[in-house]
Amino acid sequence: MYMKKESARPIISRRSRPAKTPLSRDVIVSSALEILDRDGLAGLSLRRVAAALDTGAASLYVYLTNLDELHALMLDEALATVQLPKSRRLSWRDRLKAFLLSYLHVLYNRRGLAQLALSTISSGPRTLLIWERLLGLLKEGDVEDAKAAWGVDLLTLYVTAIAAEKSNWRESGEGPGRVKDALLSASVEEFPLVVAFREALLSGDAEARLDWALDIIIDGIVGGRLPAASSAVPRPTQRRGTRSKP
Repeated sequence: MYMKKESARPIISRRSRPAKTPLSRDVIVSSALEILDRDGLAGLSLRRVAAALDTGAASLYVYLTNLDELHALMLDEALATVQLPKSRRLSWRDRLKAFLLSYLHVLYNRRGLAQLALSTISSGPRTLLIWERLLGLLKEGDVEDAKAAWGVDLLTLYVTAIAAEKSNWRESGEGPGRVKDALLSASVEEFPLVVAFREALLSGDAEARLDWALDIIIDGIVGGRLPAASSAVPRPTQRRGTRSKP
């Protein structure tokens, strides 16, 4: 007996939204940076990152130990855009300052990143590359090993603090105006030196002050005296292009 063949029924997805992006450490970091751009550091949490990825916060712990580790990964990822000047016509000092300015701009141009950098210790590959380049520039200037090693920490800490200060001013919308008002209203009886130096304290734009400060720090690294305890700092055992002896 002939049976009428039924037409295949169309398959209708029960999912009301697109499939979720598979979780990975890179996806989590990328989502966290998007939240940082939008809401700043105060708006970042593992719960909010998880919600953005349509999952639970517990799922993130497969890829992360805690929020501190996420902060370190975010900072390292963001530092990938720090640029070293390619021109060899510039002196090692000018290239060092340009590299530090690039580092400052990367921190400042991303909302909340400078504040995150102040409270986070990053040791990822991009951070290590920044240290490598800073050490290379200082060694190009014949800076002693211990001074170069300690100088990297000093330079990055100063530039990070400046970026965080500028970021805080931008977020608050106040800028240095409050400091200026305090100086202008200071009593000469109570603060005679502050009043006497008031014009000098308010002089110079941010760019000029930063350039001066970097020169002062670099000069100190090059010519400053190391404490006696620094003699215990080991010298590098392997130099570029050579192998360390067994």
